[in-house]
Amino acid sequence: MATSHFQQFLKQATVFDPTSDAALGPDCLYGLYVSWAELHGLNPKSDQAFRAGMHRCGIDLADSKLRMTGPAAANYILCSYPAVA
Repeated sequence: MATSHFQQFLKQATVFDPTSDAALGPDCLYGLYVSWAELHGLNPKSDQAFRAGMHRCGIDLADSKLRMTGPAAANYILCSYPAVA
């Protein structure tokens, strides 16, 4: 089966961390996804499609146990807090 772009996003922009107290919530995870998609020249899917995709990937958005990583994380942080840049 082909890897979906949601699976690629999870592999490239997140790290599973079951012990983290600072796991990504649904809004932050979607923002990270949008940053990742833009960095890869993709049009991000809607929030509803993203949530459905995460569900298909087995991600519980209420308790994702995911942290951000990589270039998409840096882009997301800089876009979220422009005064820092």
